[in-house]
Amino acid sequence: MSDPAHRIASVEKTGVPAGGAAVSGAIRGGAAHEGSSAAHTTSGKLLLLDGHSMAYRAFYALPAENFTISTGQATNAIYGFTSMLINVVRDEAPTHLAVAFDVSRSTLKRTELFPAYKAQRASTPAQFVGQVELLSELLAALRVPVFRMEGSEADDLIATLADRAAGEGFEVSIVSGDRDTLQLVNDRVTVLYPRKGVADLVRFTPEAVEEKYGLSPQQYPDFAALRGDPSDNLPSIPGIGEKTAAKWIREFGSLAQLVERVDEVKGKVGEALRAHLEQVRTNRLLTELDRRVPLEFEPADLVRTPGDPAAVDQLFTTLEFRALRGRVGDVFGLDAAGPAAEAAGADEPHLDTTVLLTGELAPWIAAHATGTEPLGIAVEGRWGRGAGQLTAVALAAGDAHAAFFTPDSLDPDDEAAFAALLADPARPKILHDAKGPILALAAHGFEFAGLGGDTALAAYLVQPGMRTADLSDLVRQYLGRELTAPQPDGQLALDVLGEQEEAPTGLMRAASVLIELSAKLEQELDRRAESAQVAENLLRGVELPLVLLLSRMERAGIAADREYLSDLEVGFAADVKHAVEEAHAATGVQFNLGSPKQLQEILFDQLKLPKTKKIKTGYTTDADALTWLAGQTDHPLPVILLRHRDVNRLRTTVEGLIKTVLDDGRIHTTFNQMVAATGRLSSVDPNLQNIPVRTEEGRRIRKAFVAGPGYDTLMTADYSQIEMRIMAHLSGDEGLIEAFNSGEDLHSSVAARVFGVPPKQVTADLRRKVKAVSYGLAYGQSAYGLAQNLGVSNAEATRMMEDYFARFGGIRDYLRAVVDEARKTGYTQTVLGRRRFLPDLTATNPHLRQMAERMALNAPIQGSAADIIKVAMLRVDDALRERRLKSRLLLQVHDELVLEVCDEEREDVERLVREQMGAAYQLRVPLDVSVGFGRDWQDAVH
Repeated sequence: MSDPAHRIASVEKTGVPAGGAAVSGAIRGGAAHEGSSAAHTTSGKLLLLDGHSMAYRAFYALPAENFTISTGQATNAIYGFTSMLINVVRDEAPTHLAVAFDVSRSTLKRTELFPAYKAQRASTPAQFVGQVELLSELLAALRVPVFRMEGSEADDLIATLADRAAGEGFEVSIVSGDRDTLQLVNDRVTVLYPRKGVADLVRFTPEAVEEKYGLSPQQYPDFAALRGDPSDNLPSIPGIGEKTAAKWIREFGSLAQLVERVDEVKGKVGEALRAHLEQVRTNRLLTELDRRVPLEFEPADLVRTPGDPAAVDQLFTTLEFRALRGRVGDVFGLDAAGPAAEAAGADEPHLDTTVLLTGELAPWIAAHATGTEPLGIAVEGRWGRGAGQLTAVALAAGDAHAAFFTPDSLDPDDEAAFAALLADPARPKILHDAKGPILALAAHGFEFAGLGGDTALAAYLVQPGMRTADLSDLVRQYLGRELTAPQPDGQLALDVLGEQEEAPTGLMRAASVLIELSAKLEQELDRRAESAQVAENLLRGVELPLVLLLSRMERAGIAADREYLSDLEVGFAADVKHAVEEAHAATGVQFNLGSPKQLQEILFDQLKLPKTKKIKTGYTTDADALTWLAGQTDHPLPVILLRHRDVNRLRTTVEGLIKTVLDDGRIHTTFNQMVAATGRLSSVDPNLQNIPVRTEEGRRIRKAFVAGPGYDTLMTADYSQIEMRIMAHLSGDEGLIEAFNSGEDLHSSVAARVFGVPPKQVTADLRRKVKAVSYGLAYGQSAYGLAQNLGVSNAEATRMMEDYFARFGGIRDYLRAVVDEARKTGYTQTVLGRRRFLPDLTATNPHLRQMAERMALNAPIQGSAADIIKVAMLRVDDALRERRLKSRLLLQVHDELVLEVCDEEREDVERLVREQMGAAYQLRVPLDVSVGFGRDWQDAVH
């Protein structure tokens, strides 16, 4: 085999690195093909995909903000491409398959012929570049051959393979967003062209090309040469559109004939054609696909083989592609090959299952669930907003017995036995994503204690970058067996577990697997943690008790003044209307302030304001662009548009809050402890952690949250400067520790050291700047990010950071060390031992590597803050319950706790909260707790 630097083509297959052996060698050396005559078949159906073309379309078809996983990695291109690939492979059922990618525009042969070829294209977005490498990994896991070649474009490689394959008797389908591939269409070659995005593919046969353009596929490159192609920077003939170009080709038969008889074309169009004839000839050379690229493999070498189930599971877990896992299995043979499928049969554990009738649950519990061995519980139902509905329950004991029952089948003895089982803290129960089922059980009057395990939560601690933990995926990954998939919210629904009479068996199987899976996950957590004791403390000391506390908080909710919210919504709606009227008056025209297209026309065409960043649809009108414009012009429109967006967002927020006030007059948010990789809690439906606190309008919204009937005030308690205190603790910087212990204002004290002035001479501006530096470092911010935040130059931001490090060298050394250590170990760690794994710290892609470095700086501080506030919540709740106080914990918002308090308990609660929060963790500097009381949330702010 030739040296990689001189090899003309490379194809990746599982086990063969990029740029490694050519496909024929890779396949001959692979177990899937060794000695197989199928590898040399001369007939079949070949499916070829233009990887770059379709991935790029997916990148722009799917919004990145909706496809960004918990690590910050965008996955819109990978998700869209993979979804399309699954569909097209399923529908076309090819026997042979491959994906082609471009390499580098600078090496293209067409660039030598026409230097301006594709030169107008903007640089590839960094978010897309980072996804191509991951997409190649995924294709390798699916065992789909990937080929690319220096000097040739993907469609040239596709053209060569398609031509060879058709000549050998293959039927060929090509998926590409490049219309030049239409020239390849014939009675054996079909092109599937995306009409919109990547999901809607149009099939082009010779008849379809004729119907669309009135031309044969062979005439298409002649037509394209006349038409030009803006996407490739191929100039068109002024005044000549597609209709005229097609008419000329039909009339003269070919471009060659048109050129030969060019004088027959009369009028201005004829003059234009003759004036640009040389460019048309160049266009024709550029649009012709190369069907003779010297490849080291044949179409027959691209025979399909089953994918690697373990590799696909691992990647889908990393990429958080839960929905796609169920679709990809059958199409790529993942469910019929590999260790998971082999184990699914003979190794399936025996299970005695029983569908219980009225009066049979109590005896079953007495026979199988009276000891202290773990019991698996699977629940079917619905839950959310602090409530739930129970449809069915399955119990599984360690003696290989399982039972299924419905709540309406229970008699009083059954209910009493079940209630006693659930409420007994000495009998451990294991569930999957337990908080929802606990809410459903509580709605039926069953209190829960003794949570012995939660397989979703344990999986999250093992793989904190995984946003959701699907039970069937975990069973497949850790136990090597198959389990019918649960519903998206984690519940196991009867209608997806098979036929109705088989549904009880499916739910019982789910319950039975929880015991084994929980043990396996805890073993894995022990292995990954610093020690088994650290893992035990994190899971059983923090996260599992928190499930029960969060379920109580969700059930309690927080009282909201619906009438006040309605008045607020009316006020914000009036503000929105006023902003619209101001915008129309300022421009003299009526337009839709929410339409980017109309905004572009008003701002840049009518008002001639400075151009912002160029994007695919024109010039951006996002908030950053409008803020920049406001500083570049005296025209009031950018400021009006920003105000319109602010008040419209507030109006939408209030509208959403009104809709979530239930009949009890309270809003019941849902907390999720398995979303943020740092360990922070999130809040949804509604998101009460996202209500602005620093603006006057946001503070008006907070006034809507009040103490409910039976209580007198709300109490807020939070940690002062928790991130900086953790920074002082982790870095051991003596200067920062002294600044905290001095009793002076932290940021003024730090500013005095950084800028070399007495504390009394620290101005508000100096304090603001040093605060931005301090928190920027805690959040892994770069000099560029600091410059953007403060509105200063990169040079000034860099100088400020250097001055800061000159005074606080321990922080500089710590930040360097934490990244270096994480690069060696692959993870960062919080004060409680919560680990965040960052494999991209060693990635060759600089975008991925730099993003991982920022996460490595941020994760120990943010994760430690999350750990400490969780411990504080548990300590406060335990103390309230131990003293049998009526006051209760309602919300956690980042570093703040919100409690509902009775006046007669106020002093006790304040003392208790200060004590328990202050003792949550022993740092090198004290944890300072601030508290406030008020009738509403805003009044309680301190």
